[in-house]
Parts: sequence; structure tokens; C-alpha cells
Amino acid sequence: MFNHRFITNFTKYRFLLAELVKRDLTVKYKDSVLGIFWSFLNPILDALIMVIIFGFFFGSSIPYFAVYVVIGRITFNFFSSGTSGALNSIKSGAGIIKKLYVPKYIYPLSKILSESINLAISMIVLVGAMIVIQCPFSFYNLVAIVPIAILFVFTLGCGLLLASINVFFKDIKYLYSVFIQLLMYASALFYPIDRFPPEMMIVFKLNPLYCAISGFRDTILYQQFPDPGMLLYQLITAIIAFAVGLFVFYKTQDKFVLHL
Repeated sequence: MFNHRFITNFTKYRFLLAELVKRDLTVKYKDSVLGIFWSFLNPILDALIMVIIFGFFFGSSIPYFAVYVVIGRITFNFFSSGTSGALNSIKSGAGIIKKLYVPKYIYPLSKILSESINLAISMIVLVGAMIVIQCPFSFYNLVAIVPIAILFVFTLGCGLLLASINVFFKDIKYLYSVFIQLLMYASALFYPIDRFPPEMMIVFKLNPLYCAISGFRDTILYQQFPDPGMLLYQLITAIIAFAVGLFVFYKTQDKFVLHL
């Protein structure tokens, strides 16, 4: 019953979903001169700054350091921007939600889909960086879709949960911005984790985002399949996050209109 209703609603409102994604992509850079070109420029500038600042410390110990940084940055940006956008999605769609019936999950989903398009654009930057610094290509590069797809599910689950909480607890956006800063440093975007004592490795390996970044790097930099244990852990946490996010969202969505 649930699956049938979900598929029916998704099919019925897919045009609205497409329009919301299109709106998110255009509004993001609406007042800028370069427009959507910033989707290319942002990861380039982010990675360039990190390479310049941290390359002196870690560049010699990490092969193809620029690619290492680009992978970390674009993966983290996808999760950070996707969940932050989803967090505010119900509040920003209050005008329509109060007047018309639409499946409310479309709002956080649209934010994460638009960030998925930005991630796909950023992949072009990654390929360019690989060409410039002569990082070899291989069949294993195609396997990168596995940790990225799992990360999409994890991000969607977190986004649904955050969108629900934000309706009832307004301060969550401030707490989440602090959490994202802490998460960035726990995701090894620009440094190798082998610089830390062995007992601290658990901090990274319990971070699903680090598992996604590590798996992505395995397929691109080290030309191998992601570590099976980390990939399995990433998959389990993604399923749990999606199940919890979906459950909380559907249990609370009927009360959204009373708090918007």
C-alpha cells in the first residue's frame, strides 16, 4: 500500500519536483555574473586554496594531492549543501504547503537532487584535475558510483530527518552549522589519517562521510575497489539513516502546517 501510494504521488508530482530542482539550480547563482559556471569554479577555488595551504604539510606524503583534495571537497560539499538545503526546505516551501496538497518529501528531495547535479558538474573538475597532474585513469574509476550512490541515500535520510526537526525546533540550523564544521575536520579532506595515533582511527572509520570519501579515493587514486568493511558499514548506516529519516518525516508531516 505504501509503495503504491508513493509511486503514484511521485509520478503525479514529478513535474513539480523537476521545477523545484530547476529553481534551486537557477536561484543559487541568480545574481552572479558567471551564473551556473560557479558550479565549476567553486570546487576549483576550494581545492586550490587547500592545496596551497596544506600542500606544504601533506603534499609530499599523498600521491596526486590535488586530486585527493578535490575528491574530499566535492564529496563533503554534496553532503553539507544537500542536508543544509533539505533542513530549510519545508520552511521555504511553506507558502505552497499551506495552500495546496503536495507530497512534502518533494521539498527535501529536490534540494538533494539539485546538489547531485552540482556534484556531477564537479566531476568534470575532478577529471580535469586528473588530466592536468597526470593521474592515471582505469576501470576502477567507474566503481566510484557505488560509494556515491550510497552517500546519496544517506544524505537523503539525514535531509528528511533534519527537515522534520527544523519545523518544530528552529535552533537546529544553528547547531547543525557547528556540527558541519566539526564533521569537516573528521572527514580527512586534506590530510592522511595515518598521521594520527591508531586509537583515533575509530573516529574516522565511524564517520559514514569519511567512508564515502575513502571509497571514492580508492577507486580514483589507488585504482582498487573500496574497502569491503568500510563499504558495508557505509551501506548499513545509509539504510538506517534513510529508514529513520523517512519514518520521522512521515510521522510528523501532518503537523507541519500547524508550525509553519
